[in-house]
Amino acid sequence: MAENRDFAEFYAATFHRLTSQLFVHTGDLAEAQDVVQEAMVRALSRWSAVSTFEDPAAWCRRVAWNLATSRWRRLRRGVELATTGRHEETTPGPEPDRLAVVGLLAHLPTRQRQAIILHYLEDLPVTEIAELTGAAEGTVKSWLHRGRATLAARLADQDRRREVDHV
Repeated sequence: MAENRDFAEFYAATFHRLTSQLFVHTGDLAEAQDVVQEAMVRALSRWSAVSTFEDPAAWCRRVAWNLATSRWRRLRRGVELATTGRHEETTPGPEPDRLAVVGLLAHLPTRQRQAIILHYLEDLPVTEIAELTGAAEGTVKSWLHRGRATLAARLADQDRRREVDHV
């Protein structure tokens, strides 16, 4: 019984944060909720092992990111996924600023977007991102550098467009 309570506390403490990360990655709240929920189901079925990890949330994050990536690949190949019913939004919709960030991040390659989200939104150090993604630390630093440069260029373009529109 205590094991179920521990998982319930873990779930309550991590679900929203993981969903927010995956929403920024996928741009789809329902998709983010689905992959995080699936990761949590998998964690629960292995809770006796997962609960002993130094950071169980990192395990769930990896599973959720992998699920999102797998779903994206299947959709990209044109495979239709069977739906099990309608998806109900259980959290409030995103704010306009968040939508702007999601829109900017959507233009980044997947690995750059993942590194930016994990480093700047989740405050993970480069070493943990490298471990999570299976990449070298130098590669993660490169993803971050390139992602920041691309975002800065896009923001500068948006600022120029706004100035032209206001003239």
